Amino acid sequence: MDITPLVPQGSQVIHGYGPGMFRIADTIYRGSVLVFPDRTMSWDVDAADNLVADDFRQLIEAEAACDILLLGCGQRMQLPTERVRAELRGHGIVIDPMDTGAACRTFNVLLTEGRRVAAALIVL
Repeated sequence: MDITPLVPQGSQVIHGYGPGMFRIADTIYRGSVLVFPDRTMSWDVDAADNLVADDFRQLIEAEAACDILLLGCGQRMQLPTERVRAELRGHGIVIDPMDTGAACRTFNVLLTEGRRVAAALIVL
């Protein structure tokens, strides 16, 4: 019995991550990324401790709507400021911070469930 979840062709499954990089849908990305179910974009952020609402502008302006944003904070989880969380909530986005590895794994699970999810992943 095959229990491999079916993922639509072109889905941005996160296959791996390591220092300074991610492997998503069999493409290597250097640096932090924003991942949507159908595409991955470069994200000019290198640390979670100084995030501001404007760092999420690409996500907010993206045509792909998401209900939940997984924030991969690097080596350890850091809670974004209330100002950042409020800005995202104002656009209907709930942010869920965690370490980057957990964010990658959680994104894949939610992707296979067909959820409207995005991930903002800061490199290790």
